[in-house]
Amino acid sequence: MNTLDLARGIGGEIIDLRRRLHQIPELALDLPQTQATILEALEGLDLEITTGRQLSSVTAVLRGGKGPGPTVLLRGDMDALPVTEKLDLPYVSAHPGVMHACGHDLHVAGLVGAARILHAMRPELAGDVVFMFQPGEEVEGGAELMIEEGVLDASGRSVDAAYCLHVFSSVQPLGMWFARPGTQMAAADTFTVRVLGEGGHGSAPFRTRDPIPVVCEMVLALQTMITRQFDVFDPVVVTVGRIAGGTKANVIPDDAVFDATVRTFSETARDRVERAMVRLVEGIAIAHGMGIEVEYRREYPTTVNDEAEYAFAVDTIVDLFGADRFTPMPQPESGSEDFSFVLQEVPGAYLNLGACPTDPATAPDNHSARAEFDDSVLPDAAALLAELAVRRLNRG
Repeated sequence: MNTLDLARGIGGEIIDLRRRLHQIPELALDLPQTQATILEALEGLDLEITTGRQLSSVTAVLRGGKGPGPTVLLRGDMDALPVTEKLDLPYVSAHPGVMHACGHDLHVAGLVGAARILHAMRPELAGDVVFMFQPGEEVEGGAELMIEEGVLDASGRSVDAAYCLHVFSSVQPLGMWFARPGTQMAAADTFTVRVLGEGGHGSAPFRTRDPIPVVCEMVLALQTMITRQFDVFDPVVVTVGRIAGGTKANVIPDDAVFDATVRTFSETARDRVERAMVRLVEGIAIAHGMGIEVEYRREYPTTVNDEAEYAFAVDTIVDLFGADRFTPMPQPESGSEDFSFVLQEVPGAYLNLGACPTDPATAPDNHSARAEFDDSVLPDAAALLAELAVRRLNRG
C-alpha cells in the first residue's frame, strides 16, 4: 500500500487522537499530559524514544530496513495558547483559559500518523527518520532547546533534510497546500523601553519630568521612522502591543514602559532596525531630559525554505493530491516560527495546509478563541509527511 492508502486506513484513529489532545492543551515547555498522550500513541512501534531534559519533548527515531542512509526529520509542535475557547464542540478544552487555537493538536496527530505509516513501510526505507515532537513553539523557542539537546543528531548522524506543516483556520480553502521558496516567515524580536522621569502632582507637570508624553512621542516616532527609513520591498513591521504607566489621573508617575514586536524579512533590515530604534528612543529621551532603559531581544529568525527542498515538496504534493491542491504564496507571512532554527542548520521546507471548515475569507484566524480546524485534513497531513520521508530517503 502507498502512504495515502495507509493514512486513510488510520484516519479515524488520528482524528480521535487530535480530539483527545484538543481537550488537554498545555502551555510553553512543560506539557506532561500531552507528552504522555504522545508516548501512549507511539506504543507498539519499534522506535528509539527519548524525552527532553529541559522541556517535555519527545524524540523518536525509526531505523529504515534498507540499512544505513540519509536521515530525515519531521516535526510537530505541541503547545497551546493562553486563550479561552469559544467554540461549541463536543471536545472543547478541559483546561480553563488554555486552547489549541493554532492547530498544534493537528500537527501532533499528523506526525503520529506519519510515524505509524512509515513504521508499516519500514522495509522500504533506505535511511532513518527522526520524529520531533516539540513544545514551546509559541513563546519559548522549544526548537532551539531541542537542537541544544541533540535532536538533529538523534539518529547518530546529522539530519539531511527537515520538513513540517502548519494548519490554518482561515486564509485558504479546506485541503489547499500553500508555501513559497526562500523566506516564508518573518523574524520576530521584542523591543522594550522604560522611560525614567520624576513623578508628582498632575496639576503641576512643570515641577516633574513626565514620562507619559515622552513614551507617546516615541511610539509615534517609531512608526514615522519605519516609513521613512526602510524600503517597502524589504519590509519592517513595528507594533507596540503594551504601554503601561501611572496609577491615577492626577498622579504623574516616575516611569512608563512600552513593549513592541518587530518583524523583518532579511538580516540586513533586522540589523538596521535594531540600531535605528535604539538611537531614536535614546535621542527622544535625551531631548526631554529623561533617563531610559532599552532592551532589544532577538527571538525567532526568518523561516527560510531551501529552494531545492521546496521544489521537491511541491512536486510531492502535486503527485499525491493533484496540481489543483497547491497554490504558491505571493509573499512571506509576517508571523514567525521557531522551526526557523532547524532550517538554519538543515535544508528543508515549511508547508501550510488549509483546515478551514467554512469560508476562509471570513473565518476566524489562528490564535482566535473561535479558530476552528477541520480535522478531516489529518490523513492528508500524515500522508504527505510520510511521503516526503520515503522519497527523500530513497533518493539518497
